[in-house]
Amino acid sequence: MHRGQTGRYEVNVTGGERVRAFLPMPLPPSPPLALDGPLRSTLEEAALSLGRLDGMSTLLPDPTLFTYLYTRKEAVLSSWIEGTRSSLSDLLLFELEETPGVPLDDVIETSNYVAALEHGRRRLDGGFPLSNRLIREIHGVLLSRGRGSSKDPGHFRRSQNWIGGTRPGNAAFVPPPHTAVRDCMGHLERFLHAREDDLPTLVRIALAHVQFESIHPFLDGNGRVGRLLVTLLLLDAGVLAEPLLYLSLYLKQHKSTYYALLNEVRETGDWEAWLQFFLDGVRVTAEGAVSTSRRLLDLFANHRGVVERAGRRAGSALRVYAALRARPILSITAAAERAGLSFSAASSAMHLLVDRGVVREITGKRRGRLFVYDEYLGILNEGTQAGEGDPVHSG
Repeated sequence: MHRGQTGRYEVNVTGGERVRAFLPMPLPPSPPLALDGPLRSTLEEAALSLGRLDGMSTLLPDPTLFTYLYTRKEAVLSSWIEGTRSSLSDLLLFELEETPGVPLDDVIETSNYVAALEHGRRRLDGGFPLSNRLIREIHGVLLSRGRGSSKDPGHFRRSQNWIGGTRPGNAAFVPPPHTAVRDCMGHLERFLHAREDDLPTLVRIALAHVQFESIHPFLDGNGRVGRLLVTLLLLDAGVLAEPLLYLSLYLKQHKSTYYALLNEVRETGDWEAWLQFFLDGVRVTAEGAVSTSRRLLDLFANHRGVVERAGRRAGSALRVYAALRARPILSITAAAERAGLSFSAASSAMHLLVDRGVVREITGKRRGRLFVYDEYLGILNEGTQAGEGDPVHSG
């Protein structure tokens, strides 16, 4: 449905040029959304897919082990959209204090994303409301180190920003003037907590994402915070118990459509076209996460069987294997600590896993060796920049 522009343009002079900044109208849309026909079916399919994903998390041996790595995959993908070039393996090596094979700033940005998501989840688990204060806190963590650390982390912007082009005067899109940001974000916060409009949770999240992107309240990191908010809103609403749904891969694969639909909402008010795209993305992403979970369950069962067939040596090897499921790149020292074994016992167990084809050594060194659970990382790496089957290396 075309409702006309969903905001107004305010003309200002910035840098000696006339600039048209877009101020979005408060949500919800008017006239109300047409949630019927195909869109209703898409909404129901997306909700069912999320339900299956939430149920799948209970079948995993330890959901926290999966979410540990799945969160990091999302961090890689979301940061990749912003131009970084770190992979999941790079991030894991960085966390082991190994030097990754990409610019350090890229890996720091990705690591910051993980920390921002974990901070947001801890706050929600502690009963803190999903509010503008929390959004600013998340932004502060996201830009705490590396590139962007000089862009006012944790604070709404105090100057004009823009998207595309080299300055506001030739930009593809100019968000509201900084003087309007606080009011715009205040309206958005109230919409997030409104219930009198009876909007389905997924619809509310979809609308809020567009609104946040239109406001672009920070000098840097808006895209990453906007994508984080989708996951945090699902957790806050109780739709998911674990942070297992991330749209970055879907948005990466449909980047031009994504930006075109954001602009279409602003210019014509066609929220329904955006909702169709967003809900399709939720369904596809949830189905993909369920498929990944099932493949990992099969992988774990297969490799556990391989290890158990080692007879009396299986006990220690199973403990090291469990450590590798939690952290798929490990040194023997770290494996010993995590498995509660002596160094010699962990070393013997790790070499058994190498002999059985479960893991491989990646440094080629005599000291400071690292071992990687390749098949596990290969499944999780699908869709990331490194891609399935790319070698993991150290140094």
